[in-house]
Formats: sequence, structure tokens, C-alpha cells
Amino acid sequence: MIRQAKGRTPRRPPKKPSSTQKDPVGVYCRVRPLGAEDEECCIEVISGTTIQLHAPEGFKTNRNGEYKETQYSFKKVFGVSMSQMELFEHVAKPLVDDLVHGKNGLLFTYGVTGSGKTFTMTGSPGQGGLLPRSLDMLFNSIGPYQTKRYVFKTDDKNGMEVQSEVDALLERQKRENNPSFTKPSSSRQKLDPEIADMIKSEEAYKTDGVDEDSSYSVFVSYIEIYNNYIYDLLEENQEDAIKPKWNGGGTPVRPNTEFIPPQSKILREDQNHNMYVSGCMEVEVKSAEEAFQVFWRGQKKRKVANTCLNRESSRSHSVLIVKLAQAPLDADGDNILQDKNQVTVSQLCLVDLAGSERTGRTGAEGTRIREAGNINQSLLNLRTCIEVLRENQMCGTNRMVPYRDSKVTHLFKNYFDGEGKVRMVVCVNPKADDYEETLLVMRFAEMTQEVEVARPVDRPICGFTPGRRHRNRAFKDELTRKLEERGGPIDRDVPLVINQLAHSLPPLPSCELTDPNDDITLPRLIDALQNRHRIRQMMIDYYNNAANRMKSMLQELDNIRMSKDELIHEQNGKLANKDKIIQNNKAELERLEKKTRMQEHKIDILQKTTKIYEDDKRSMKYELETRDQRLQRELSDKKRMEQRMHGQVTDTQYKWEKECDRRVNAMQLEMQNKLWVKDEKLKQLKAIVTEGKTPGRPDPPPRQTQTQTQPQRPSREERLPAKRSASPSPAPTATPVRPLHRRSRSAGGEKWVDHKPTSSLDLGTVLQPVLPNAIQVSAASGKALSKCDRYVLTHQEVGSDGEIQTKLVKGEVIQTRGGGQSVQFTDIETLKQELTTVPRRKRKSSEGAPANGDGTDGSWTDVETRCSVAMEMRAGSNMGPGFEHHGITKRRKP
Repeated sequence: MIRQAKGRTPRRPPKKPSSTQKDPVGVYCRVRPLGAEDEECCIEVISGTTIQLHAPEGFKTNRNGEYKETQYSFKKVFGVSMSQMELFEHVAKPLVDDLVHGKNGLLFTYGVTGSGKTFTMTGSPGQGGLLPRSLDMLFNSIGPYQTKRYVFKTDDKNGMEVQSEVDALLERQKRENNPSFTKPSSSRQKLDPEIADMIKSEEAYKTDGVDEDSSYSVFVSYIEIYNNYIYDLLEENQEDAIKPKWNGGGTPVRPNTEFIPPQSKILREDQNHNMYVSGCMEVEVKSAEEAFQVFWRGQKKRKVANTCLNRESSRSHSVLIVKLAQAPLDADGDNILQDKNQVTVSQLCLVDLAGSERTGRTGAEGTRIREAGNINQSLLNLRTCIEVLRENQMCGTNRMVPYRDSKVTHLFKNYFDGEGKVRMVVCVNPKADDYEETLLVMRFAEMTQEVEVARPVDRPICGFTPGRRHRNRAFKDELTRKLEERGGPIDRDVPLVINQLAHSLPPLPSCELTDPNDDITLPRLIDALQNRHRIRQMMIDYYNNAANRMKSMLQELDNIRMSKDELIHEQNGKLANKDKIIQNNKAELERLEKKTRMQEHKIDILQKTTKIYEDDKRSMKYELETRDQRLQRELSDKKRMEQRMHGQVTDTQYKWEKECDRRVNAMQLEMQNKLWVKDEKLKQLKAIVTEGKTPGRPDPPPRQTQTQTQPQRPSREERLPAKRSASPSPAPTATPVRPLHRRSRSAGGEKWVDHKPTSSLDLGTVLQPVLPNAIQVSAASGKALSKCDRYVLTHQEVGSDGEIQTKLVKGEVIQTRGGGQSVQFTDIETLKQELTTVPRRKRKSSEGAPANGDGTDGSWTDVETRCSVAMEMRAGSNMGPGFEHHGITKRRKP
């Protein structure tokens, strides 16, 4: 059995933009006047398009504490002296013109709480705002061309149907007789005093270029978005959303629950992918007064509250949707064209956004805090959508705009996608307390101006001849005039018809008898009467024939009517079947709507999941890029480290080779010295033995200490060849010691830094360290170290015997990774001076027994003392190689 493969639901293609031309969002700024209690102003109007913000006293915007002044540009700036009429002329009048010509528009006010948004949109008596002026201009433009009520009829799917005047008349009678339907308010009714005289007659506007060959009808709907729920303000039984619903018995409507969640209207998408509020009441109005009366009826139900910053603070976003339906007349210019595809629907949305606020300043508590949080969240979502749109347009990205995060942005997504013009009025309060919030509003307005919206296309032109309405009216006027000339219309009263028929008979001759013998007048009168009788009889016959024909015609019509009644009865049966089918279809539609709602809910969940995945993808991509950069840095550091270690290995290898050569040379020199000492000892031993065998020789003098005069060294001829390095022999007592110059081991080919502190004492010793190629410094410095290879420090301290001894601490200068220098100490030389009173542990060569009990021969020890002049010590640093250094005095050249 082969299983059929599952087919995937095809994805709906994205909606193409309506036009390739784009216009930026028009952003205007209006400055509210300062109140009497306000003293400091933080906003200054520089020109007609620029304002400047001054930081108030005590507010520092820079880290250095200086005040910072910022300027912001708009399409138009309205100062405190600008009137409502000037504001309407620049902002809303072009949108009303587009509405009459079949284009959509969106106008909303934005700002902090208490900045004058509601006054700008609604106004006050004598100072009407943008909303009443827009309605007045609309009806001034289309007033003569409006249809009768119910010719245009809205459906439940954001569409518009058109019906004949007879059907419209029947529906009007049905609604008037049915008390359940709300009767439309008449424009002749007395207006509310709060909204009376909003606009003066001299301030009225009218649109130019209205299509006279079309018929128009206006529908208004008024909603509010409260806590991200949509409510219809025109419903008759509107419940308060924040109060519980109770029944007559004092118990909740639902069992086991205390509160019922507010019933919100649902946002849906029509067949043209436009968003609309499903189930929202749309009222057909025929005048500006009636439209504003409907608006004011809903305005009284809007959620307002008293806060610390505003006595009547709006707690919800209100949206007045003005929908204009227009359809062309037929070819005769008499009736509306009965074609739904020819109906054009345009709408203008006037939005009064609730003001952003800080709960710390408003003193909100409980429900007010929740309201303020939802208001700020919806405004934040609007800002996020604007930022994503701006990023997609400027950077060429294709990020998903989060319209569905808020009802406000979801409802108006079509306008930002190119379904109409978008304009925003930024209302600001110049007082210093609102400076921080005003600064955020200015930044949002500046960013909004950079967003571009596709320009809507013009509606298609109908193919009928223009001027049809005017020609039809002229024809009717001429027909009426002609009928009046011929005796008036044929549908007058019966006596008038009889009088006309009497006047159509031949006139009677004169019947005055002046002579009794007159035989002419009476016969003439008899002839005239007989003629009139004959004509009357002919007319009666004619009318009888006509009556008979009419009777036969009526009979035929009666027969036709009976057949039609039978046909109607049959059609009623079919209609009953159709009604059943319609009911079944409605049930199916309800089921599909429920399924659609479930699918929409799933789509919301999937979109949120997609958003989370996209955020994770962006974060992981960013982390991957960061790790790649770190890896590249590590690779480059590794290469640099390898090069540096290669150089250090080469330097260390060269140093150790040099050190090994030096140690080998030192070891060779030490072995040569030991051989020379042994040879000297053997010679002295031989001389002692020879002198002991010579008769009559006196005993040798007793052994002297190190400070006394020592025996004279052997002559040059008795010593080893000159090429052997040897220590000088002690000089005789009577012979003065010549000062010998001692060379330091550091006197090589390297360049030295001779660091000798200023506190060093000159002891005047014979042996002094000499560094021929050295820089003398009293304090170590990087400049001196950068020029040399070796370093020596002269240090003086007091020994255990109370004498000052000098230490030469030597080291090598090494370049560091940071470009500096460091010193690695490798060797220490000690120079010590002793007084002659210090006893020496010496033995006389003539004594047979050892003086210190170690069994060593006295002459041998003496020779060793006199010949071995060396010191042994270890390096002072753990980083350098440890070795024994022998400082041996060399013989002077003759």
C-alpha cells in the first residue's frame, strides 16, 4: 500500500509594496506654553524647523560637569503663538485631501504626560483641534454628493457593499421600526455644550478637485487600547474593563471565579492583508456635527485618571477611524453603479497616544502602576519597530519587525508597509521637570524622521464620461420646465384633468337672444352642442376602449402575478433550503474561525519562538566572531612568542657558549695555577731540604703573620717560564711593596654601566676595579642600560670584624618584551682591607709539630698562604648559572 505524501501548506507570498517611490515620515513639533507656576524653561524655538534644548540648572549631562545644548530639526515647529488652524493647515489638511481622493492616512500625537496631546487632537470650544477640523473639512467637500443612508453597507470582513436605493429604503424602514437598532442621531439635535462651536465659520476648509461623478458616505468607529486590550467605545453596553462583572444575585457571573477578564476585540487581516478590528461598530454619519457627537459619546467612556502631573491623564490609546466609501455613478449619472469592485474605501486614523510617564513622578499606585507599565511598554514596542524599520532601510538588512508585540503597532503595520501617509505631532512641555523625558522623546522623533514609507498609488479612473451628474441634473430641470409649460406634470389631481378635457372641447357660440324672432342663434347653439356631444361620445368610447384594454391588461398582469406568486412560493422553498445551507455554512465558518484563532495563536507562539531562536542565533554568531577574533589574536601572539622564544633561545645558546668558553679558560687557568703552586712548593721544599743539610747555618727566623714582612720572592730566573700565569711571591720585610694594579674580570669587550652611589667611600686601597669601557652613573636609568650589555654595582658594608668591605655585584642587561631593560645578576666580587693587628693562623716553617692540629706542614702552609691569593664565591641570582670565580693577582711585567 502506497501512502500518499503529506502536502505542505503553501506559504502566502509577501505583499508587494504599493509604490517604488518613498516619502519620509512627517514629524512635527508643538511646544506647549508654560504654566503660571513654572519658572525655568528648557526649550527654545530657534527657527520654523529647529528647536534647542537647554539643560536645566543643576542638571549635568557631561562627565566634566559642563552643560550641553542640543538642537533638533523637524518638518515644522509650532511655537506657543501658533493657533490650532495653522497646525491643521500644515499637518492634517493634506491627509484629508488624500482621504477624499481615495488614499489612506495615519496621524498620531506623541509625547510625555501633560504635554498637550489631547488638546492638540480634540481641542476646546472655540479652539477646535485636528479631529473636529478634519471632519468639518471632509463634509464641506463631499456634502452635496453624499448618498442616502444604507446605500453603502459594511460587512464583517472590512469590506463595503453597495445596494440600490429601494433596498436602502427598506433597510431604513426596518431599522426605524425595530427598537433594537440604534437610531442615528440627527445633525439638528442640540449639541453638547462642551463641544459646541468648536470651529468658526470663517475657519472652514474645503478640498479642491472632488469627483462630482461619484457618491460618498462616511463611517466612523472609535476604539481604545487599554492595557493592550482593544475596546469599542461606541458600544451601548460598554462595561468597565477594570471592574468585576456581577449578576443580580450579587455573585460572579462565572462560578469559582471572582473576576472576569476583559473582553477584547480581535485584530484580523482582510483579503487585502490590511489589519482591522473585528466586530467593531461602524456608524454612518451625514454631517460633521453628527460625527463629532458620535466621537464625544465615545470620548466620555475613555479611561482617564487623576495623577500628580495631569488632572485628566489618558490611561489608554484612543483611535478614531474615519472611513470614506465612494462609488461612481452609472452612465446616465442617475444611480450608483451596482458593482462592488468599483467601490473605493479609504480611511484616516486619528490616534491620541497616552503619554509616557515615570511612576516616581506621577505618584501612581496599584492599578495606575499597571496602566503606566502597559503604556510605557506599548510605546517602547513602537520605538523598537521604528528602529528595526530604520535599520532595514539604512543597512539593507531584512530583520523581522515585531509588530505583533503590541496592539498599537499591529493595528497600524499596513501604514508603515506603504498603505498611506504617516505623520506624527510631537508635543513637548518646556518646563525643566520634564527635561529628561523630553530628551528621550526628541531622540525618538529624530529617529522616526529617517524612516521612509512607500507612497500610495492613485486609484484607477472609471471609464465613464465625466460630468454625468451635471448633465443628468440639467436634463431633469429642463424636463420639469417643459412639463410646466404644457400644463404641468400628468400626475396632478383628477379635477385638474377634467378641467383640461373640458377646455379641449370646441367652444360654445354666443347664445345671447336680442330678438324673439332670431332663428340663427339657437340652431347654431344646437349644432355646437350636438358637435360637443359627438366629440364627448367619441372620447367616452375611446376611454371605454382604453379601459377595456387596461382591464385586460390588468387581468393579464393578475395572471402573471399569480404565476409569479407561485414562482415566489417555489423560490421561498428554495430560499429555505438555502437558509439551511447558509446556517450550516455559518456553523462551518465559526468552526473555521475558531480554528483560525487557534492557528493565529500558534503562529504567535511560533513567531515568538522564531524571535528567541533569532536572538540565540545572533548571540551565538557574535560569540563565534568573538572567539574567531580571540583565536586570531592567540595565533598572532603565538607566532610572536615563537619568534621571541627563538631569539631568546639563540641568545641563551650564545650566552651559554660564551659562559662555557669562559669556564673552560678559568678551569685551565686554575689548573695552571695549581701546577705552578705545586712547582713552587716543591722548589721551596727542595730549598729547605738543601739548606737543612748545609753545616754551620743558623736556624731560620720564626714565622711571621700576614701583616709582617714576608720572605723575598724567588728571582725571575728561578720561576717558571713567563707564559705560565702565577701569583707573586711575598716580598722581604725590608723591601717596600710596589702598588699593583688589579684588573677586574669584567674588563672585556662589553660595554658596562658602572653604578657607584654617591655615598661610596674612597678607601685608598692599592687594588681598585677598573672598567675601561663603562658609563659612570650614580643612579640606574633606562637610558644608560639601553646603551650597555653589562652592569656592575659598587656596594660597601661593614664586615663582622668592623672593617669596610666593598662588593662588586655584576649582572647582564636583558631586553624585556615591553621594550625595557632588566638586569640579571650573575656574579659578586668582594674587596676587603685588613689591618696589621689582625692575627693570622700561620705556622712557622721551622716548627716540626702542626700549630692547629691538622697535621699540615708549616712551610707548606706558609707557601700556600703566600702563593694562593684567591677568593671563591657563588653567583647571587637563581636565574643565572652558578660558578666559582677566582680572582688571581697577576705578575707585573718587568
